[in-house]
Amino acid sequence: MHSFIFEVLKKLISKGYVISQLTFVLPNKRAGLFLKKELAKQATPPIFLPEIISIESFVEEVSQLKQLNNIEALFEFYALYASTTPRKETEPFDRFSKWATIVLQDFNEIDRHLVDPTKIFKYLSAIQEINHWSLDPNPTDMIKGYLRFWKQVGRHYDNFSEYLLNKDLGYQGLIYKNAVHNLEAYLQNTKRKTHIFLGFNALNAAESSIIQELLQQERAEIFWDADKQFLNSPYHDAGLFMRRYKKEWPYYRSHPFNGVAAHYMTPKAIHITGASKQISQVKYVGELLSELSTQNKLENTALILADENLLLPVLSALPPEVESVNITMGLPLAQVPLASFIDQWFTLQVTETGRYYYKDIIGLLSHPFVALLLQKNQVNNVQNIIHNIKRDNLIALSCEDLLALAPVAELPLRLLFEPCHASPKAAIQQLLRLFIELKKQHQDKGANNALSLEYIYRFSTLFQQIENYDAEYNIVDSIKTLQLIFKDVLTKETLNFKGQPLNGLQIMGMLESRVLDFETVIIVSVNEGILPAGKTQNSFIPFDVKTENNLPTYKEKDAVYTYHFYRLLHRANEVHLVYNTEPEALKGGEPSRFIAQLEL
Repeated sequence: MHSFIFEVLKKLISKGYVISQLTFVLPNKRAGLFLKKELAKQATPPIFLPEIISIESFVEEVSQLKQLNNIEALFEFYALYASTTPRKETEPFDRFSKWATIVLQDFNEIDRHLVDPTKIFKYLSAIQEINHWSLDPNPTDMIKGYLRFWKQVGRHYDNFSEYLLNKDLGYQGLIYKNAVHNLEAYLQNTKRKTHIFLGFNALNAAESSIIQELLQQERAEIFWDADKQFLNSPYHDAGLFMRRYKKEWPYYRSHPFNGVAAHYMTPKAIHITGASKQISQVKYVGELLSELSTQNKLENTALILADENLLLPVLSALPPEVESVNITMGLPLAQVPLASFIDQWFTLQVTETGRYYYKDIIGLLSHPFVALLLQKNQVNNVQNIIHNIKRDNLIALSCEDLLALAPVAELPLRLLFEPCHASPKAAIQQLLRLFIELKKQHQDKGANNALSLEYIYRFSTLFQQIENYDAEYNIVDSIKTLQLIFKDVLTKETLNFKGQPLNGLQIMGMLESRVLDFETVIIVSVNEGILPAGKTQNSFIPFDVKTENNLPTYKEKDAVYTYHFYRLLHRANEVHLVYNTEPEALKGGEPSRFIAQLEL
């Protein structure tokens, strides 16, 4: 069966388009590589490659703003907040960041969906006043502060938007909003003739507005990857957004809805397997991949991890027959083993006395990264130090006490235990020197440490970025603030892998599978609470307010994953769904509703 990309290219050629003169806009960059591969197959004779960009890059270009990453946006927000808030009311960065991270996410949602900010912030302020209504004419200071915060959120939004626009910067939502305003200027100045939008599903209001304007001016075509089975069903969530666009967009009153096929009902082998806990799922996947390798099916196989925490266990369980692997999804930094090592180091450094509790010392020394660091001339200094601490019943030790126990390992011990709680800048420098020493030790041990070296490089880069941010914004005023920033970054940043993107087994998350088609699909952790995620609230905006203002709720987010799940099944010949049979409160419950729907 031909892929979606093949079908679109064939249709464009049949319409008489010169492919090299088109601009393809895709949901992500990875889809662009597969588009290039398909173009290379179909291009006879050879042609110039057309321009291929992701939707985020396209919108950023139209907006004429530079996008800030999450940490930069948080620091910029604090710099403005500190300069516009009375000194007595200004919170330290560690307290500010706890609410500002969520506020920035809400700003993003409001701007991406072109919601009137004045209306929604007044609405939220009124709700909080009603919630804290009281007959007492003198409310407590806490209630006063709480209500004052909600009255100020709208002012923070206006000030921050103006502040960033004056610097030609923007967070993602502001960039999308500004792109809508700049669209007319873009169309007048761009040399691009025809934009081809490929494989989109759930568009935010800004994307929808931009694409509709391009369609109306006959400067674009859009190809949906839809199936009649879901598009024609009035209830199925896999077609929720496309049914809405087909009904509401004026363009479709006189134009066909491109990209509708009927692949889902074609014969396919679907295997549903339950396995106890995560480890059993991973072992089963390893056996399954070994079997597929003997059938020479790995080249067109996708392994989809609904739970991104399974990436490292899956990599460890890959059979030797799997020679080539491409990892599209990023590994969350919180899952990297080096993250726990740095967290233990911070636990020691926040101690102001300079003397560390023996259990914290043993915990850090027992970390796998430290064993290699302290090994000198085949002598295991870690075990010697731990043995001496336990033998002498030592409760609290300073850096000098530890040096006395292992004088031959002075440099690494100083990097690990030299107190720097009084100076966060010194702490960053100490960590960077520690990474250099770790790198030397791992390089000396040969190529088997390639993954560990990648971890060290990524965290070294991370702390260099934090050092640069601190030099610009001067926000890191204590070791606790540095630790908080580190923990915040862990939840947002990933370790990206590089490889041969078109060769071998493809390992990816659900969102990375957009536009791509595979003959064999394996989806792991098909459980409720994971696929789909269900109710997750990380916003100050209540559900009913979101519904009133056409902001996405968990229902729309579930519909997004419903579409991605069924889209993977459209053109697949063989599908393996693996789920956890042991319900866990935090890691998914019963088998996903998608499995029940397939079994009906």
